[in-house]
Amino acid sequence: MSDILTRRSLLGGLGCACCAGIVGTAEARIPPASMTPLIQAGYRPTETDEKGLWQQYERVEQEIAGSNLLIQDPALISYLGGLTERVGGPAAKDLRIYLAQIPEFNAFIAPTGFMVVFSGLLTRMRDEAQLSGVIAHEAGHFLRRHHVRGWRDLRRKSDVLSFAAMGAGVGGAAAGAYLGDAVRLAHMGTILSLFAYSRQLEAEADAMGLKLMAQSGYDPAAMPETWQQLIEEVEASARMRKKRPRRGYSLFATHPAPAERMTDLRVSAQEVKAGTGRDERGRDRYLKAIGAHRPRFLDDQVKLNDPGASLYIVQNLAKDGWNGLLRYQEAEIWRLRGEKGDDVRAAQGYAAAVTLPDAPPEAWRAHGYALLKSGQGEQGKAALGRYLAMAPQAKDASMVRYSLAQ
Repeated sequence: MSDILTRRSLLGGLGCACCAGIVGTAEARIPPASMTPLIQAGYRPTETDEKGLWQQYERVEQEIAGSNLLIQDPALISYLGGLTERVGGPAAKDLRIYLAQIPEFNAFIAPTGFMVVFSGLLTRMRDEAQLSGVIAHEAGHFLRRHHVRGWRDLRRKSDVLSFAAMGAGVGGAAAGAYLGDAVRLAHMGTILSLFAYSRQLEAEADAMGLKLMAQSGYDPAAMPETWQQLIEEVEASARMRKKRPRRGYSLFATHPAPAERMTDLRVSAQEVKAGTGRDERGRDRYLKAIGAHRPRFLDDQVKLNDPGASLYIVQNLAKDGWNGLLRYQEAEIWRLRGEKGDDVRAAQGYAAAVTLPDAPPEAWRAHGYALLKSGQGEQGKAALGRYLAMAPQAKDASMVRYSLAQ
């Protein structure tokens, strides 16, 4: 099974677990002030069915903890953990964070308290407030015990659901048989797909999350802002493909977010903000925390070959100001699309990127080759020389030196 297929299978499963966080809508808006946590720090289940549920998720966490898809950066994980403690409510210290290098918008939390954040989520966030909204929403599911409430509801409706069926989702990996990391995560997605939350539970998570954001000092308007960005991304992807929004493996695969829910989110955000007057965004902290990883995160997104979505992401991030990295990735999107006129767009983008002081070395390389292709030999050689000076140990350095010698 290819990485792409297994990752899409994973996303299909995991997306069901948390996509309702974006897509559900309640029959009536739930005021954030009415939400109170149902668990406190150190919570452990006492009822038999919930104990069984925890045992299965403890096995899932063991699988995730051993995956090669996880990003092992103590500083970044510590940053995410600190943010989770800030917005996670009374049981926040029980939460554990894993960061998976998967370029899709996603995050989910388990009833035992572990949370998985996908790198694609970090790619899209403009600041700390936006990220806190996603984490607070997931914390809302945890604090309101939505997993066990949803599980009990499912068992009432079906005789075939059992803990044994859940255990089969872990499959051979839990029994000790070897499975690749992506395959193991796909099995976990199967388990988590059992927990597509009801509209009522999603509305609760929205309300609880907004309350947590406001209490932590973040601008609650960032939550509906984030979901709106994702809606626009899906629409931008469809427009460039000249098709309807794709019903595949993304977070919006099953249901686009309805307008009614967006209205509720905006009303509730204004309601909780009025009670605090605080509106922290934390953009500088966020950029500092992900700075070393941002080139790779953007590169992963661009290589998905979804030019409409990638252009939207880059241009949305650029609302806070263009830089060399964003200009370079914008040009790369055009180059990889490769339709008529895209080579010119890409060349113009590379030229724009290298005028900025923080242009990555790759921008100079791409600019150099574009100049050589257009017949501007001396300028092209100079740009390639600049690339070698910035990245003398690059994997393609010897090939670039050969090009210069020719």
